[in-house]
Amino acid sequence: MKERSMRHLFFACCVTLAFAACRPAGPSVYQGFPQTYSLAYQQIYGHCYDSIAQAVVGLDIYSEGITLDNNHRIKGTGYNLCLTDIFVPDSLLETGEYHSDTTASPFTFLPGRAFEGYPHGMYILRIEEDKVAQIQVLDSGSFIYRHDSLLFTLYYRNTYGGKATYKCSFSGSLIPWQNR
Repeated sequence: MKERSMRHLFFACCVTLAFAACRPAGPSVYQGFPQTYSLAYQQIYGHCYDSIAQAVVGLDIYSEGITLDNNHRIKGTGYNLCLTDIFVPDSLLETGEYHSDTTASPFTFLPGRAFEGYPHGMYILRIEEDKVAQIQVLDSGSFIYRHDSLLFTLYYRNTYGGKATYKCSFSGSLIPWQNR
């Protein structure tokens, strides 16, 4: 009986090791989100936080299949990538590399989180027939801004609790959108 228990224990250890060896070493890459976006707005908030010296801008980026009507409501089916709090030295997005961080230092942006039931910081919306079908909060990441392009590397928790990587880009001019 003792020999049989040892064999079961040995078998259980081998199975555990086999599963551990099959796990990817780094973050997985999600392929379902769009790789490129076709329309981007830069939302200009200015110096909107009393306790923060930096100006704040946001990015509202849309995939193919999404448009905005005259009232700035989303129409169509596709994806909307949002970064709500990007801290800049002046009042517009400046050329450079930005990283998610909670310090509100220049060239940083807030990581994604759910706040009172709503996404905040950075997140992606899947839009189906003018309505939000899914919200994916993005945990952390970075992007590089050049005058005619944005290159993103973003991270989030997948359904299995592991970290997944999302890479995407936008090429073209940012449309300024002054918030009132």
